[in-house]
Amino acid sequence: MRTLNTPSPALIHSVTTAPAQNGQTSSTSSSSVTGEATIKVPTLVPVPPCGIRPASRLRREQPPIDRLPDHTLIEMFSHLPTNQLCRCTRVCRRWYSLCWDPRLWRTIRLTDETVNVDKALRVLTRRLCQDTPNVCLMLENLIILSCRRLSDRGLYTIAQCCPELRQLEVPGCYNISNEALYDLVSRCPNLEQLDVSGCSKITCISLTKEACVKLSPLHGKQTSIRYLNMTDCFLLEDQGLHTIAAHCTQLTHLYLRRCIRVTDEGLHFLMLYCTSIKELSVSDCRAVTDFGMREVAKLEAHLKYLSIAHCVRITDVGVRYIAKYCSKLRYLNARGCDGLTDHGIEYLAKNCTKLKSLDIGKCLLVSDAGMEVLALNCYNLKRLSLRSCESITGRGLKIVAANCFELQALNVQDCDISVEALQFVKRHCKRCIIEHTNPAFF
Repeated sequence: MRTLNTPSPALIHSVTTAPAQNGQTSSTSSSSVTGEATIKVPTLVPVPPCGIRPASRLRREQPPIDRLPDHTLIEMFSHLPTNQLCRCTRVCRRWYSLCWDPRLWRTIRLTDETVNVDKALRVLTRRLCQDTPNVCLMLENLIILSCRRLSDRGLYTIAQCCPELRQLEVPGCYNISNEALYDLVSRCPNLEQLDVSGCSKITCISLTKEACVKLSPLHGKQTSIRYLNMTDCFLLEDQGLHTIAAHCTQLTHLYLRRCIRVTDEGLHFLMLYCTSIKELSVSDCRAVTDFGMREVAKLEAHLKYLSIAHCVRITDVGVRYIAKYCSKLRYLNARGCDGLTDHGIEYLAKNCTKLKSLDIGKCLLVSDAGMEVLALNCYNLKRLSLRSCESITGRGLKIVAANCFELQALNVQDCDISVEALQFVKRHCKRCIIEHTNPAFF
């Protein structure tokens, strides 16, 4: 009868003898001589309880990514767009918990046109409001790009749940209206950056519903918006711009590209309230004239960036207003301003000596004389576009290269510039990238 201390019969082996050299036999022990069985006592290895694996084996079986600490995974998740982050919540319980860390939900970014954005925002805000019922305090930035399925309902959801919102970008979401924007702006007092470019229904931004309907400013109520992009808001008119200016007095960046109904009167209203604008774009606002530039010049030293591209009614007179009063101008885009000549460039160069970027493409009346004055005064110039300036030759280009050593980008496409002049630029401005249409230069 076997006891607990009796080895298993499988561990008992009969003695086997093998012929040895010289015809003798050998055995593993002295008892084998008598032909008795040899008992081998095995080394006992502790066996873990059923269902429990050794920790070392578990570590070997884990995927490498699961060995990373929580803070490392959170850092990795922070670089994912919102839709990918939501997919990660379905991997395992640990990832589900980590993916809903509040630090990962300061920004929501949706770019898929097929997504039902209104429903997605409702589901996300409901989940993010679990710790603080009905209020999502963590969301600060909302970016929704060209999603036609975003409607006023989605913005209402954000306005009701996210009072700490600081940035809203909805370019190309053309189904939102003034009323939804009013609701959001009035409920999110910390909103500083707003991009509604391509939202063709937007004609006004205010803190009062009456102003949204009647387009009339009501004084005493102001937003915190500093950055406003209304590019391609075709229905924006002077009265709407008046209302915006009255309620957004802290504006520092304003972009009104292709707002074709804005005129000099709208710029007059703008300068009455928004006196700290640093960047302004009225590109393709063809109703803006030299009188509008006289109003813009009231910004004086605040103005650093100005784009008046394709404003065909602006001439040397308007540029002189800007140059005279806005001496700290760093960037000017005057492409397509047919009325700009060497006289305007001369006045600009002598008064705005810290100019770093200038675009005067398609200004057919600018010649080598203007380039000479520019080069002798604005030697810190880094970017220069002369595209389709037919009156500029290699001589003017050489003067620029000989004086503006920090030039980094030069556009002379569709200009009659010789290979020798382009090589001269390359020798003197070694960091300069030249855009040209001369097939002989490479």
